[in-house]
Amino acid sequence: MNEEINSIIKSITDEEAKELMDKYVENTKPKEGLVKGKIVKITENEVLVNVGLKSEGVIPAEDFDSLEELSIGDKVDVYLDDIGGAQGLASISKRKADFVKVWDDVQDTYDEEKEVEAEVVRRVKGGLMVKVFGIESFLPGSQIDIKPAREVDMDLGTKFKVRIIKINFKRRNIVVSRRVLLEEEQMAKTEEFFEEIGEGQILKGEVKNITEFGAFIDLGGVDGLLHITDMSWGRINHPSEMLSVSDEVEVKIIKVEKDSRRVSLGLKQLKPNPWKDIEKQYEIGAQVEGKVVSLTDYGAFLELEPGIEGLVHVSEMSWTRHIKHPSEVMKVGEQVEAIVLEVDEKAHKISLGLRQAVPDPWEDVEKKYPEGAVVKGKVVNLTSFGAFVQLVEGVEGLLHVSDISWTRRIGHPKDIFDKGKMIECKVLSVDPKERRISLGLKQLEADPLEMFLEEYPTGSKVIGKVYELLPRGVIVSLGKGLKGFVPFSHLVKKKMRKPEDRYSLGEKLKLKVIEIDKDRRNIVLSEKEYIMEQQRRTEETDSTGEEEQEDV
Repeated sequence: MNEEINSIIKSITDEEAKELMDKYVENTKPKEGLVKGKIVKITENEVLVNVGLKSEGVIPAEDFDSLEELSIGDKVDVYLDDIGGAQGLASISKRKADFVKVWDDVQDTYDEEKEVEAEVVRRVKGGLMVKVFGIESFLPGSQIDIKPAREVDMDLGTKFKVRIIKINFKRRNIVVSRRVLLEEEQMAKTEEFFEEIGEGQILKGEVKNITEFGAFIDLGGVDGLLHITDMSWGRINHPSEMLSVSDEVEVKIIKVEKDSRRVSLGLKQLKPNPWKDIEKQYEIGAQVEGKVVSLTDYGAFLELEPGIEGLVHVSEMSWTRHIKHPSEVMKVGEQVEAIVLEVDEKAHKISLGLRQAVPDPWEDVEKKYPEGAVVKGKVVNLTSFGAFVQLVEGVEGLLHVSDISWTRRIGHPKDIFDKGKMIECKVLSVDPKERRISLGLKQLEADPLEMFLEEYPTGSKVIGKVYELLPRGVIVSLGKGLKGFVPFSHLVKKKMRKPEDRYSLGEKLKLKVIEIDKDRRNIVLSEKEYIMEQQRRTEETDSTGEEEQEDV
């Protein structure tokens, strides 16, 4: 037999032998792709697998769930990439084999948008690596939960449902999402919630977030808004005064907007409305007592009973004082008596007054201080425009700077008065509505201008004493505090560029009154007119031969 075989081999040419060998290798060598391999060696870091080639392939130990479960001779599925391989080794991959084996399941699950279980195997940058169908898949941080997670916080081995949202066979890449399932679950709960919910229902919820305008309450997947105005029948400055995050509260549904998915909640609505029939309880004019609970720039809030507060406006705090801020007359926590001024049940408002609890000093003020009456008072304040004179406690009159003197020009009342000085004035006008009384000091005496006008009407002759020299003329004193003005053109002395060249203070001048302006209180005089009139009279006297006595 052997001789026969040898005879056949010797008869085959080299070319025929090579052709037969190529056919043998082609028929017996493994194909690239999914193949069975036998474990021939196990180390701490790798596993050597024989796939029927001259050399073994190497699989990293981390590709296996547990090396302890492996034994020499075990058969495993691997993916053969390159028969030649680097360094004479076959290029094989267990991960690719695992991927190829379940690819049909992956594709079907992706196409039909099915749920699949995932298990956390390790943390990576930007998310987690999870096993789906035994294959490592990427779960981005943004797809872990509905709320974006700043830091991934899930224990290894944690299992949950996900949906495959992206696949790439060539790159052996699978991306999954847990968030889409949570959103669908939440949407289903929301739909169910709005189908069953109705106004007036009472539910329990957890305080999820607090803002300046209210609190958001988690009602079990659906958030409702508890507005600050619906927290208490009384007034609160901030929701945090009543609630804290994570508090469990019982609330009432007061409004449901199904289209916009909005729920308005109420806390105060669980208690009786203390404002009902409030007008009967707090009648206008009634005296009440309350605790100061808040001070603002415009007034103070008094708590009359739980849930009922009244406002004392700053203008209603005193008959006599100008209150700039309520803290000038009261402080938080203080018990205060007030009078009910107005009640508005619909708007939940009560207006109170402090000053109404004592008599108004301005009552019948027109009878007490009639126009023209002479009164005495104390200077309590000095301003650039006048002096305030206190007639009685709470009643002050204004002595305007223009009513202090008939003749003297007052720069500031402090030049005349000191605070605390008692003075006598005349009542010029009274306005009870505006709480104003106008006083006059100069009106206690007759107007010297009126007296002068009676004695020296326009055209009269008068003697004036030079009081002040000005470039445009001379001011002269006429007595009783009155001053008159002689324009430069009405002076008679010659050879002067200005009055002080020829005139001197205290010098007496013979003058004629040429104009009196009562409104402006101006008296205009002329030395020239006086001289000219004297000359006319002299000429008339000479023509008649009679002597005329000078009347100045």
